[in-house]
Amino acid sequence: LSPGAKMGCFTFIKVMMILFNLAIFLSGGTLLGVGIWVKVDGESFLNIFGALSSSILQVVNVGYLFIVIGAILLVIGFLGCYGAQKESKCLLMMFFSVVLIIFIAEVAAAVLALVFTGLAETLLTGLVTPLLKEKYGLDKEFSKIWNITMTEVHCCGLNNYTDFNNSYFYETHGSYPMQCCDMKEPCNSTLAAQSAVEGCFKQILEEIRTNAGVAGGVAAGIAALEIAAMAVSMYLYCRLDEK
Repeated sequence: LSPGAKMGCFTFIKVMMILFNLAIFLSGGTLLGVGIWVKVDGESFLNIFGALSSSILQVVNVGYLFIVIGAILLVIGFLGCYGAQKESKCLLMMFFSVVLIIFIAEVAAAVLALVFTGLAETLLTGLVTPLLKEKYGLDKEFSKIWNITMTEVHCCGLNNYTDFNNSYFYETHGSYPMQCCDMKEPCNSTLAAQSAVEGCFKQILEEIRTNAGVAGGVAAGIAALEIAAMAVSMYLYCRLDEK
């Protein structure tokens, strides 16, 4: 290519890099704002999005998750956008490094999720079950999230009704949540055992497996975008040496 064509190609890719990362930056800011909103006023958030709440996001703290993802996207978007605009080799290399680390972490997480599903269940049981025993029925927002989850997903606790043994809720009401007995009350241990309602972890895992094709397509699309972003940033980084 002629020097003019090379310069035109460089300028086009630079502009696309800026626009792409500006979108990432704005998305990160939006997620960060939503995360802060959830932490400050979680009840109004649940009132608006309650119908969409039957997802794996309810097993973890949605607010903190949005805040972390939003902050990461803000950093990535800033490094890519400002680095391309200022033609800074340092910022472009930082952008490349951050995206590469995230890409490697995602691949490692996917491998671990496939290989160590049982370990993930054990870890979640160790983390979530004590929270259920301590906070369910006592913490209004925590209880509301789990009530919506168990009702919409048709599940009980993380593993099954025994997660509520010796819990604040059981000690206070003398029964299990009615979701553990197919919405029948009073939900005692006999009725809960007969109902055999599965835990939310198994139900959500089954839902993920059912939609594995969609999840895989989304993951592949994200990976492709990350690889393209790394390739573009490295192209700009190398072309700066020629300018």
